[in-house]
Amino acid sequence: MNSIADYLTIDHKRCDDFFVEAENHVVKSMWLAAEPCFTQFKAAIEQHFEMEEQVLFPGFEQKTGSTKGPTQMMRSEHNQIRAILQRMLDSLSLHAQDDYLGHSETLNIMLQQHNLKEENILYPMTDQVLMAIKPDIMVAMKQIQTGS
Repeated sequence: MNSIADYLTIDHKRCDDFFVEAENHVVKSMWLAAEPCFTQFKAAIEQHFEMEEQVLFPGFEQKTGSTKGPTQMMRSEHNQIRAILQRMLDSLSLHAQDDYLGHSETLNIMLQQHNLKEENILYPMTDQVLMAIKPDIMVAMKQIQTGS
């Protein structure tokens, strides 16, 4: 992977795959299978947010001198996504299929919009702004992803 954009876009896909797998189990009322899939999805998306919030965004903000703008908006959206994830988890624990699927639909729309903004605007900006320290950024994100 040659760019931050490529690396994080691929990670979006990884998270999306877990999301779809969990939802497929809920649709079939396969609760014992749905719960670990959802847990895996939630962990993957939290890990993704951690790479952005602990590494990418601070690096971008330091280089640009601004904590406002796109990183502030993305953090806000991350918090909204976390709230929806909690509602999904609550619905899952109650085996409330309709509630889960309603929250899942909301999350799906929000993630699509969020990921488009990151992939088409923020990530290309970070590739440009962080070019000189990209290797360090990539190493730090990979350490979060691998848990090392």
